[in-house]
Amino acid sequence: MAKSIISEGKTKQEAIEKGLKAIKLPKELCEIKVLNDNKKSFFDILAPTIVKVEIKEIEAKKPEKIEMTTTEEELNTAKNNIEIFLKEFFDKAQIDVETKVDIKEKCIYISISGKNIGNLIGYRGDALYALENILKAIANKKSENRVVVRLDIEDYKQKREQTLREFALKKAHLVEKTGKSITLEPMKAYERKIIHTVLQESGKVETRSIGIEPKRRIVITKKEN
Repeated sequence: MAKSIISEGKTKQEAIEKGLKAIKLPKELCEIKVLNDNKKSFFDILAPTIVKVEIKEIEAKKPEKIEMTTTEEELNTAKNNIEIFLKEFFDKAQIDVETKVDIKEKCIYISISGKNIGNLIGYRGDALYALENILKAIANKKSENRVVVRLDIEDYKQKREQTLREFALKKAHLVEKTGKSITLEPMKAYERKIIHTVLQESGKVETRSIGIEPKRRIVITKKEN
């Protein structure tokens, strides 16, 4: 996909609309620059309006590298606090689940399983990630070093990753076949990372993220030979 398009029209609006159509992105994801806005002379009035439609280059902040300096005492304390919280939470909510909290490679991994617990996952994992953030706050409340917490419910993350992998390959095949770029719907950062990773191995398409959170999305483009 081209990063910018030069477009012209009888009016400024017409030129912008043509440019947006050519670049295949909504206006909020682009910067519009009028290249011939000088209307002082007779000839300028007769000339078509020329605009430059350019994709906004807004880079996501790269996460800081996590230094695994968390002590065993901090991990054990965090694990204990998480277990207490989960027991009280599910007892009060009267939800019958099985929870497992393990310490592996200086991270705390939590798995939850049970029947009819879809509400704990929510739409595209919204509830799951909200609960994970709560558990992270509990784990780090009295810890000087960062405690990494990973939560999964009924293997949702694993299943979601597989769904995204298949989705990415399907869209990449369509781009290869038609030669036309595809802009995906807005996704969470972890979902975009999965798609980027899957398609990095492709020799025929490339991916890039555009837009601003929470509406940041991926564009899949056919590689030029």
